[in-house]
Amino acid sequence: MSHFQQSQGKAPLLEVKNLETAFGIDGKDYNAVDQVTFHVEPGKVIGVVGESGCGKSVMSLSIMGLLPKGIGKVNAGEIKFNGRNLENLNDNEMNKIRGKDIAMIFQEPMTSLNPVFTIGYQLEEVLHNHFKISKKEARQKVVQLLTAVGISRPEKIVHEYPHQLSGGMRQRVMIAMAIACQPQLLIADEPTTALDVTVQAQILELLKDIQRKNDMSIILITHDLGVVSESCDEVIVMYAGRIVEKTDVRRLFQEPKHPYTELLMGSIPRMDVDTDQLATIDGMVPSLKNMPQVGCRFANRCPKAMQECTEVTPQLKENEYGHEVACLLYESSRPAREVSQ
Repeated sequence: MSHFQQSQGKAPLLEVKNLETAFGIDGKDYNAVDQVTFHVEPGKVIGVVGESGCGKSVMSLSIMGLLPKGIGKVNAGEIKFNGRNLENLNDNEMNKIRGKDIAMIFQEPMTSLNPVFTIGYQLEEVLHNHFKISKKEARQKVVQLLTAVGISRPEKIVHEYPHQLSGGMRQRVMIAMAIACQPQLLIADEPTTALDVTVQAQILELLKDIQRKNDMSIILITHDLGVVSESCDEVIVMYAGRIVEKTDVRRLFQEPKHPYTELLMGSIPRMDVDTDQLATIDGMVPSLKNMPQVGCRFANRCPKAMQECTEVTPQLKENEYGHEVACLLYESSRPAREVSQ
C-alpha cells in the first residue's frame, strides 16, 4: 500500500484533492497549482521539492487561506483538515484554525516580523488571539517558547526588535511563533533560506526535535534535496504547478523515476566526485502565461522526451511499491527519442 494512501485506519490530518489555484493576469486566470492531490498523515514530515516557480509556495498559501485577495484564488478542488473543507469556512472560522491548528513559517523572517513591535509583543499577540490568558501568563509562556527554540537570555530578547537579532535568531522567533499554540500541522516554507550552513543545520535539527516531541505533522517546502533526505518521511516533486512524482524518501533517493527528479538528483554536489562544474538543468520553468496546456510540461527540457510527450498529458500512475510518477516513459514501450523543437 502506498505511503500516500490511508494506512492502518488512520485518518489523514490534511487531504488536498485536485487543487487548482489561479492568478488573474490581464483578465484571464492562469493556474499556478494544477490538479494537485496528496495527503498528510498525523506525525509525518512531507517534503515538497522543485525549482522556484513550480507552485510550492502558492500551494501552501492556498492551504492557509492566505492568497492575495483579488489576485489569487482556489478555482477547484478540496482542502480538508480533520475532515473539514477549509474552502467552505469564512474569514473568522479560518482565523481560529490558522495559527492554532495549522501554522506556517515563512521564507524570510525579516519581512514576516513587524519591525515596529518588540519580539515579546508579537509572540504574546499570537497567544491572546487564541487563548484567554493574562498578560503575565502570556509573558511567562513567551519566555518558555523562546527557551524551547534555543534562544539564550529570553528575558532580554522579549524587549528587543527584529532588526536587533541575527537571521538565525529571527528564524527561531518565527518557529516559536508557529508552535506557540501547539498546532497539529506546521508548514515550513524554505525555513533555512538566506541562513549560513551551520545555522541551517541548527534550525532543521530544532524542527525535527519539536516535531518528535509534539508528534506534529510538517510540510517542508524546499529546493534542497539534502534537507529532504535528512528530514522527511515522504516526498512530493513538483514541476510547473503539477506533481510529477511522489513516494517515500528512501525510495526516491534509491530509485528516482521522473527525468526531472533524476536531473535534480544529478545537480547535487558530491564529495566523492572531483569536478570543476556542477550539473545544471537546461532551460527554465515556463511562466504562467506560457504554460503548455497539452503534453508534459517538462518535455522541452527533458533529455528522455518522446514525440508523444508534447501530445499526451501524463497522469500520476502508481506502481506496486506505492511509488507514483507522471511520465509517459512508464506508459509507453517505445524507446526514448528527442522531441523536435
